[in-house]
Amino acid sequence: MKAIPTNKIKSLKCAKQAQGTLAKVMTMIEEDRYCPLIIQQADSVIGLLKTAKRELLAGHLDTCVTARMKENKKAAIDELIKIYNLSA
Repeated sequence: MKAIPTNKIKSLKCAKQAQGTLAKVMTMIEEDRYCPLIIQQADSVIGLLKTAKRELLAGHLDTCVTARMKENKKAAIDELIKIYNLSA
């Protein structure tokens, strides 16, 4: 079995935490809880997903892009531009 890189482990942890917090947000909405409290939890989900994304990107830049640049520089650059445009 292939070992999961550290960046992906961190991303997975954040994604799972975001999943749990999102479930809490949905419950709070169903319970008609105070809006600012729900918004605070929703912001927490967004922050966790941004952290997961940042960790994935760091791992990708550290490993995959290096190898890809050697294979096909143009494709690697196109991929990075696509990732950048999705983030904008």
